[in-house]
Formats: sequence, structure tokens, C-alpha cells
Amino acid sequence: MKPPQIPITDDHIHIDPVNGRGMEAVKDFKRSGGTHMFLVTKPSWSHGIAPSRGEDFIDVFEATIKTAMMIKEEGVTAFPILGVHPAEMTRMTDRLPLEEIEKIMCDALSIAGEYVKEGKAVALKNGRPHYPVEDEILNSSNRVLMHAIELAADCGCALQIHAESGPCSDVVKMAEDAKMPVYRVVKHFAIPETPLTPSMLAKHEAIPGMANAGRLMTMESDYMDDNERPGSVIGPRSVPRYTRKMLDCGSIDEETAFRIHKDNPEKIYGVEITL
Repeated sequence: MKPPQIPITDDHIHIDPVNGRGMEAVKDFKRSGGTHMFLVTKPSWSHGIAPSRGEDFIDVFEATIKTAMMIKEEGVTAFPILGVHPAEMTRMTDRLPLEEIEKIMCDALSIAGEYVKEGKAVALKNGRPHYPVEDEILNSSNRVLMHAIELAADCGCALQIHAESGPCSDVVKMAEDAKMPVYRVVKHFAIPETPLTPSMLAKHEAIPGMANAGRLMTMESDYMDDNERPGSVIGPRSVPRYTRKMLDCGSIDEETAFRIHKDNPEKIYGVEITL
């Protein structure tokens, strides 16, 4: 296979060797031209874990790091992103009081922050429910999110947030209050209107215009690697294929592709992306 001439980076992808295609999905990514991925922690329930304390997430984090090592053996660079999915809160409400859930999630995020400080992960993940919830759950979720932002500021790392479809403009003030650089708060599954750094689903039609305008942004597949939801959200080949499609039709040039897949993630995450 001819080696890729430019790096191709998926900013938000899950690989699950137990419940998904695992390394076969990684091979698809690589064969399509993919070179780097930000490997995001899956929810605790994906690992068969029902957390009752923050330490219960250690197995989730360790599984993510182990998977990243397996991916690297396939010739793809994987940067682990560790954290707590915001849906964990509503998932736990049927068995635990909200105050206790909030503490579990904050404790788990603090543990994830230690992994970042040790150089075992490059960023944190959190957010708030992307579906309607009661005010008390939303308020609690925002407190957990604020803790995640403060942790990211303390660790000097980026934070990916999973939240409602929309600009999430209020997160800007949260970041400013925590003295967290706003450009290092990445809105996963973003829309162009967000004032945060958008990670755009690879097939989004706004990508060429945003990229050509010099917008700080990334591309993602949000591939879930779940055998019960094959191909969701879009497949592991998507970021390389949509990038190649844009290059072939001339909607972006190689310099712009380099900016999307190398310069931007290097600036956001403080990593080095090389072929």
C-alpha cells in the first residue's frame, strides 16, 4: 500500500475489541488512509460496569489505554481521551441519589486527570445530557462539567464535551471562569455556530468553507464500534474517505488538509502528529 502523503486524524472515535469490530475497524481506518485517532473512553456500561464510586472507572480507563496500545501495534497512532460520559448521570439515577452520583462522576474525572498528568492520556471528556432532563439533573451535570473544565485547566490539557445540539455558548464563560483556554474546549459532534472548537462529523457539508476560512476545527466519525449498532454514527473509514473526496473535488487543498489533520489537533491537544 502506498503510504499516505498527509496525516488523517479522527478526532473522536471509539474502538472496542470486546463488543465491536476492534482491530478490524482500525485496519479499515488505516487502509482508507487514516493515520491518527483520538480514542475516547466508552461509557461504563459498555464494559459491564455499574459504578458506585469513582474508582470503578479505573477499569474503563485502563481498557482504553490498553486498546490504544493495541491500535499502535496496527500502525495507527492512538491518543487516549479519558472521562465520564454525561449520560452516566441519568443511567445511575435509578439506583443512587443524585448527590452521590455527582460525587462519583467528579471523583472519576479527578482520576482521569491523574492519568493525563502521568502522560497516559492527552485530554479529558465530559459534558451534559444531549436529551431533555429535569432541571436538577441539568444543574448537577453542569457542576460536573465545571469540575471537568477546572481539571483540564489544572492539567493543561484539552477537554472534549458531549452536549446538546447547539452552540453551547454558556460553556465559554465556564471556561473563562476556570482560566481554561476556550480553544481547548472541543465541542464533539459540533455545529459551525459554536464558539468552542468544533469537531465536525466528517460528512458535514460546512467543513470545506470552515476550513478554507482558517477556522480552528477538526473532523470526527464518532464511530461507536458496537456490534449491536454497526456503522454508528458513521464508519471508521469516514474521516479518510471524506477528506480524500474533498481533496479530489478541489473543495480543499493539501495545505488545508494538513491544517485540519495536523496543525489544528497539535495546537488543541499539545500532541505531535507525524507520518
